[in-house]
Amino acid sequence: MADEQEARPDLAAMMVPVGRALVAAELPILREHGLSMWAYAVLLGLKEEPVRTQSALAKAIGADKTRIIGDLDDLQERGLIRRTPDPADRRARLLSLTPEGRRLRDAARAAIRLREERLLARLPAADRRAFLRALRTLSELPLDEIAGDPAADG
Repeated sequence: MADEQEARPDLAAMMVPVGRALVAAELPILREHGLSMWAYAVLLGLKEEPVRTQSALAKAIGADKTRIIGDLDDLQERGLIRRTPDPADRRARLLSLTPEGRRLRDAARAAIRLREERLLARLPAADRRAFLRALRTLSELPLDEIAGDPAADG
């Protein structure tokens, strides 16, 4: 086991090139659907229930709230999302998907998943299930838990 650990590249060294390749594979699909990567992240972040504020959405998708304003404007102009006043706080806006936004999100996601399935098909079924389960577990960790406290590593 020690030899395997010593020979294994760092997780980032393995994951970053794969992540970049996956993003590169998604870009043409998103372009075909008229979406930027951030616009797609917004559509994915707007699940079935409205999101209370742009700040909450930005935090949920890992974006700076000022970064997604242009994407929100574009998506709203295209009729893909709604921004409606929050009845509890008229200064805040509730963000939600329109039926057309949901349709576009689902179509883009289906095309991306099809491409992902071709990649995952290279793994035996049991390995694929284990990989997806492990990746989901790691991706759901808080970022500060992944990054850790450098002072504690001391």
